[in-house]
Amino acid sequence: MLRNVLGKTFRFLGYTVQYGCIAHCAFEYLGGVVVCSGPSMEPTIQNSDIVFSENLSRHFYCIRKGDIVIVKSPNDPKSNICKRVIGLEGDKVCTSNPSDFLKSHSYVPKGHVWLEGDNLRNSTDSRCYGPVPYGLIRGRICFKVY
Repeated sequence: MLRNVLGKTFRFLGYTVQYGCIAHCAFEYLGGVVVCSGPSMEPTIQNSDIVFSENLSRHFYCIRKGDIVIVKSPNDPKSNICKRVIGLEGDKVCTSNPSDFLKSHSYVPKGHVWLEGDNLRNSTDSRCYGPVPYGLIRGRICFKVY
């Protein structure tokens, strides 16, 4: 009887670990559902919108200008941010705020992207913390779920 109980327990643990690994790989490499918060991407993405983020693009370096991406925050590595890709490595971008009289420009260094929120007046983005390393990109937003 004890052998039967131990067998069922180990079999259950084996299936749990197996399906846990499959779920981890699916969320890490394929994508997942993300709840966006904050006003920086309005009107494109509203506060509390639910979006689907696919993660394959970052692994194959398929991120393009205009894509909306989920990125580890350069200021707080425990949180993620949602921004639009404005420039890729080698691109010339405007680094000043829209209200500045004199505009300044810079080139995006190799291995980095330039990110900005759609709501330029209410967004902490690359204009504040500079170009973001490509390795901090977690995924690309495909569509809004809700």
